[in-house]
Amino acid sequence: MNRLIAALFAAAPLCLCAPAQAQTQGPADYPNKPVRVIVSFAPAGPVDVIARMLAQKMGEKLGQSVVVENRAGAGGNIAARFVAGVPADGYVVLATSSALAVNQTLYKDPGYDAPKHFTPIALAASSPNMIVVHPSVASNNLREFIRDYKGKPVAYATAGVGSTPHLTAENLLRVQAGLDAVHVPFQGGGPAVTAVLGGQPPLGSISLPPTLPHIKAGKLKALAVTSLKRIDALPNVPTVVESGFPDFEDYTWVAFLGPANMPPAIVAKLNAAINDALRDPGIKERLAATGFEGTPGTPAEFGAYLPKEVAKWSKIIKDTGAVPQ
Repeated sequence: MNRLIAALFAAAPLCLCAPAQAQTQGPADYPNKPVRVIVSFAPAGPVDVIARMLAQKMGEKLGQSVVVENRAGAGGNIAARFVAGVPADGYVVLATSSALAVNQTLYKDPGYDAPKHFTPIALAASSPNMIVVHPSVASNNLREFIRDYKGKPVAYATAGVGSTPHLTAENLLRVQAGLDAVHVPFQGGGPAVTAVLGGQPPLGSISLPPTLPHIKAGKLKALAVTSLKRIDALPNVPTVVESGFPDFEDYTWVAFLGPANMPPAIVAKLNAAINDALRDPGIKERLAATGFEGTPGTPAEFGAYLPKEVAKWSKIIKDTGAVPQ
């Protein structure tokens, strides 16, 4: 693991690396003061909820308080830039989403290179996106919808420009299915769900958490889920792969990262604290209620996954022509 982390982050520019003096404190006494978790988005969103959900358990494992702070703005870039520039001593870490991978291409200059300027700590949780419609839409699945709307304009709602549900829909509906799909962005998943509940517009590409209760109540009809396999919460909803699009797999994920060149022993302590929290039965139950699944793993696994996500979303952004709002 040490060799992999060193290889991934050796190329980070000096302006974003931790100062040399920040490395002088040995990891043996880490942590000896509170750890700050900087959340890239506003309170009450998925990243904030999950970070706060895990913070107490992390603190118990580490023997220090874990304090959550929000630094929202620029699609998550403000918090990312801040954390990329702090000392790599483990006392300030970033809690962010798949936006970190998306923003690398979506923005002309996000202010960081995601694989180079951060140390992966843990990929904490993930959730698929949902293609949903108002119940008045006759189509019962994605195959039928594409057949029924081929050659007809159709508007779809998302949580905003550059969100993974937006890019999922652009790639799936417009690029791959060839539909005349028009994007209607909203300020978050909640407003997007409300719009589809009212049939204005009748179609939505929205993350699982805000759609799940309405699907179960019959107020929204789920056409497909973007996970590779069907999900336990909605076993009757087919995947996009089953709908005729091989290898289609998109997730919204939540992860923890530190500045480049964090000492591996500190990374290991933080990773263990996050994984212990994710394995707690109470946390697992609360995560499931939000529509997310915990994904305990190693820093090396997340370190290998992040560049793949950057490359995947980069291609989708280029194929769809998506630009920041």
